[in-house]
Amino acid sequence: MDDVELGPDPAKAAVQLVVAVKRFRSRMREESGVTSAGLSASQLSIFTWLIEDGPATAATLAAADHVSHQAVTQSLAGLKADGLVSVAPDPADGRKSLISATDAGRRLYASIMASRDAWLTRAIESAVAPAERATLDTTVELLERLAAIDLGPGRDNW
Repeated sequence: MDDVELGPDPAKAAVQLVVAVKRFRSRMREESGVTSAGLSASQLSIFTWLIEDGPATAATLAAADHVSHQAVTQSLAGLKADGLVSVAPDPADGRKSLISATDAGRRLYASIMASRDAWLTRAIESAVAPAERATLDTTVELLERLAAIDLGPGRDNW
């Protein structure tokens, strides 16, 4: 029986994907101004959560990012010092504090997102031929599927 090659080795593809995503993420951070603003990836993640979902506790932010409470506390310290987030007592539970993006934080976040989107649009227009746009759409769908997969025991992923 003839051997049929079913595509690249999944392990090799995994390594290539990790390298490509890391390079792409670094480039987007640079082009969007995140790096020059001095924000870490976790600080940007906190901003995204606070702006899209509203005020949150540090515990909620830690759970959303799958990091420790201490990691969120460290990220918040710099954001508070720069006046980008504020902390107020939780009206539902005075023992807790709610973190919110300040107006300055919202302006910085909006600027970063606008720069990111503008760079990415220009990059797609320059590097992806119109005939390749459907392939890009498929790639995005595949990345979304990889990001959402649950490989826990007993899961049927096909």
